[in-house]
This record gives sequence, structure tokens and C-alpha cells, in this order.
Amino acid sequence: MADPTPAATKVVPPLSPGFLANVKFDLLSGFLVFLIAMPLSLAIAKASGYPPICGIWTAVLGGVVTCFLSNSSLTIKGPAAGLIVIVAGAVTELGREFVPALPADLLAQLTADGKTAAQIADILEFRQLNAGHELAMGVGIVAALLQIVFGVVKAGKLADFFPLAAVHGMLAAIGLIIIIKQMYSVFGIDPAKGAGPIDLVLQFPAKLPQYDPVIAAIGVTSLAILFGWAYLPWKAAKKVPPQLVVLLVAVPMGLAFDLSHEHAYVFGDGVMTSVDAPHVVGPKYLVAVPNVLDKPGDAFFVPDFRGVLTLTGLKFIVMFSLIASLESLLSAKAIDMLDPWKRKTDMNRDLLACGVANTLTSAVGGLPMISEIVRSKANIDNGGRTRYANLFHAVFLLGFVLAVPTLIGLIPLAALGAMLVFTGTRLAHPKEFVHTFQIGLDQLAVFCLTIFVTLAEDLLLGIFAGIALELALHIFNGTPLRNVFSANTAVQAENDTTVTLAVRGAAVFTNWLSLKPRLLKAAAGKDLVIDLSDARMVDHTVMEKLHELGEEFKLKDHTLTVTGLTRHTTFSRHPYAARRVSRRLPVETPVA
Repeated sequence: MADPTPAATKVVPPLSPGFLANVKFDLLSGFLVFLIAMPLSLAIAKASGYPPICGIWTAVLGGVVTCFLSNSSLTIKGPAAGLIVIVAGAVTELGREFVPALPADLLAQLTADGKTAAQIADILEFRQLNAGHELAMGVGIVAALLQIVFGVVKAGKLADFFPLAAVHGMLAAIGLIIIIKQMYSVFGIDPAKGAGPIDLVLQFPAKLPQYDPVIAAIGVTSLAILFGWAYLPWKAAKKVPPQLVVLLVAVPMGLAFDLSHEHAYVFGDGVMTSVDAPHVVGPKYLVAVPNVLDKPGDAFFVPDFRGVLTLTGLKFIVMFSLIASLESLLSAKAIDMLDPWKRKTDMNRDLLACGVANTLTSAVGGLPMISEIVRSKANIDNGGRTRYANLFHAVFLLGFVLAVPTLIGLIPLAALGAMLVFTGTRLAHPKEFVHTFQIGLDQLAVFCLTIFVTLAEDLLLGIFAGIALELALHIFNGTPLRNVFSANTAVQAENDTTVTLAVRGAAVFTNWLSLKPRLLKAAAGKDLVIDLSDARMVDHTVMEKLHELGEEFKLKDHTLTVTGLTRHTTFSRHPYAARRVSRRLPVETPVA
């Protein structure tokens, strides 16, 4: 996830109230965000095992419904790359569970027709994906209803429970999985069926000689544009979304290579490919979208609830509801910090809005929708002012898919794969590893363990492993067991303007949910001094959240000051590093 810390303060014009006063800004921003959202929505749906059109429905319903139910001013709702791993896992696992094999009569007929084992396997996979999509829709509806419950019972604060290193490790692991899988699409290579992320990495060098030169030309060109666009010397060019440039280049390349018609060709005496092996290209390398107005039955789907009460279904209900809610809340928080007018999203109301939108989305075939960080940041950069920019981006998407579906059908899948690789690198950028290392080796260990377990097993086990390691490290470093989940606080001093609150035992991620409301209650409109001299352990998550809370105090013309850390040893020189009580008296690291 991008660093949400605002850039240097600049003069911001006052925000005029009302729809008409801001409509020209929101309309322009909505259009520019639509240009980014359209290919990404198609790509995310395809990578998730859903028909590409379902990504459009997700963004459309997300934009329309949440615009009127949420108070979030600048977030753009839609399908997110961070959920690809979960959704694709649900489609694959549920499909295999309910369609383990082809019916005996069909298998006999296919064999009699001379179908090869590979062709029969492809038919089985196609049936599994279709069934898995409808089963995942059923799971998605139940998860969305659970998300509504989260909003009603005001569970938005649960996002504060997860340690930051584990959260960033989860996102980095998702980014790596996206990169690994989509590199096959970029080069036109068929990955081994059922292979996990680690196997896909190990198999890629051996698979690379099977690349398709035409598809690879489109994919590599798209990657070059996406990664090179920011380095252009012309500021005006940088204002154009690179995703749009990819479409303007990749679509003509697809037309030049005649991908709309299946045909074979032989690549000349080239590198890593045999001159005697013909390559077959055609519509399977293009986005497949139906003409919604002519054949609405091909664009909408009916959910299947048979998987809801299975162990697999229950696992994905938990993952859909928890991970989607967590990602959405974190994105909304990040965008609030970038809001030029410093407006705050009601996180519980936003959860409720996302739950309602996800219920409707899953009912027609769409995948889970969240506050999406990349499109939301683009909304801010393009001058969006109110939540109607979210609505306008959805309206443009709907109009485009209804009016010109044939244009969407000309987009090469290799270009969409390149966009996802680019998105994946933003989630798993090397800077994330460097930044985590700078915070401390303890955080790097949590970060890397979360990534490894996610790649080796699955996302749910990965985040649990990260949480377990972080908690074990805290106990090892002196966190009293009685303070693991409950903070020990007491008011030390108070006057008309300031209150001092002492935190004893520990201030760590697991007890932040009990600590934060006590801090806010103690302050009650006054300046707050937090004395941590008797806290044996203060972790990185709490240090960073105290900084965020301090920024919120500033907006209300109050201050939050942290004291009592001179007896603590920090785990690194980073100002938000974890720290524990030491008998020595080191030089205190400044706290922002």
C-alpha cells in the first residue's frame, strides 16, 4: 500500500458546499478515474476466475450504492487487486469440491470423439470455474451480510487490532502472487494446473521457452510503458494515466496481429523457440465481454449457495468479510489523510455501505468491492472533491460497457496481465522490505513470515502466523500476560487545559482496542500527555497509531505528547520502532 503520509502542506481553496458547486471537478475526475478503472476492473475479474464483465458490475454498483450510503468523500469503490488471491482461491477450491470430475457419460462421449487428455482436462477446468464462480457468489453474499453486521455493531475499530507488519506482509504476499501468476499471461504461457505460487516461480524458467512471441510483444511493451512512464521528462505526459497509454498501444497491436481470428504462425529463427513449432493465437487472448443489451443473460449470473455451509465455504466467508473489510478500512484511512479538506470517513457507516453494495454485487455475479487505494489516490490527484466523483466514474463505466462492448473485446489479455504485474509491484515493492527493516528486525521477521506462510499455504494462515509471531515477541520482550489484551491506565494529573494519562504494563497492538478509547475519554477536548515510563513494552503498531492520533488532535487544535521513553531501549533508530524497558539509560529516540 502506498505511504499515506501527506506531502508538503499547500494552500487549499475552501470547499464550496453543495452538488452544483463541485460537479465540474467531480465529473472530470470521475471520467479520468474511469479510464483507469475500466481496464483494471476487467483484469482483476479475469485474474480472480470471474468473467471480465463482472469486474465492471462490481465497480458500477460500488460507485452508485456507496455514494449514497457512505460519507467517504474521496474513496473510489471497486474490485481490488488485493482480493484476487482470496476470490480466485474460492472459485478454484469450491469448483473442484463440487465438480471433482466429469460425468461418466460425458467422459465416455469425449473419449469416443477423440479428445485428448489435455483437452478433457481443459473441459473439466472450464466446468469447475463456472461452478466455482456461482458458488463464490453465494459465499460473497453471506460475507457481505456479515459485513453489514460489522457496520451495525460498529466493528470498524477492529482494523486497529492487526499489527502493521503483518498487514503489510499480507499485502506484499498478495502482490507477489499477482506478479507470479500474471507473468505467465504477459508471455502467453499456460501455467501448470493447480500449481501454487512457489511452484509457479520454480517452473517459470522451464516454461519460458514456450512463450508466444506475438503475445509477449504486447505484454512486454505494456510493461515497458507502465514502468517507464514515470521517468518521462515531460510533466504534461505524466498527467496521462499509463494504463490508458497501454490500451492505446496494445489494442492496435492486437489488431495488427489479427488476434480477433484464430490462426497459426511460425516464429522465425528466434530465441528460445523452435522454428518448427507453430504458434496459435486468436480470440482466447482477448477480453471476452458480452453485448449486455442484446444478450443480458450472458452478462449476469445466479448465485449458488450450496458451498456456504461447507468448511471451504466457511473459510472463504471469513476471509471475504475480514480481509475485505480490513483492506477497505485501511484504504479509507489512508485517503482521509490525503484529503485536502481533512474530512473523516465514518468507518462503521462505510463498512455498512460496502456490505450493502457487496450483497447486490454478488447477487448479479460481481466480486467483492472495497475502497480501492490506487483509484482513490487518482481521484485526489485529478481534483475530485466529493463522493459524487465515485458515482460519476461508475456511470461512465456503465455507459461504456453498454455502448461499445466491441471495443472492450479488442483489449489483449497480455496488456491486462501487465497492468496487474505493475499493481503487484506496488504492493510488494522492495521499498516495503527496506522500510520494514529500518523499523526493526522484529518487524522484518513478522513481515517475512507472513509472506512465506501465505505463499506456502494460504492468506488466512499467513496473517495468523504474523500475528502469532508478533504476540510471541511481545511476551518474550516483557509484556505482562495480564496486559496482552487489556491496557492498564490511570490519570496522573489534570487541569483546565491538559490531562496526563499513565500507561502501565504494556502498550501493544493487542490492547490498543482498549487503550485508544481510554485516551480519547481522558482527553475529552483537552491536550493529552501520555506517560509510558511504566510500560515495559511499547510496540511499533502503537507508536505509529499514537502518531496518527496526534495528527487527529492537531486538526482539533489540541496536542498529544508522548513522554517517559528515556528508560526504554529501541529496536532500531526509526522513530516508530518498538521499544522495551532497559536498565541502561540510552539516548532517547525522538518521537514525532
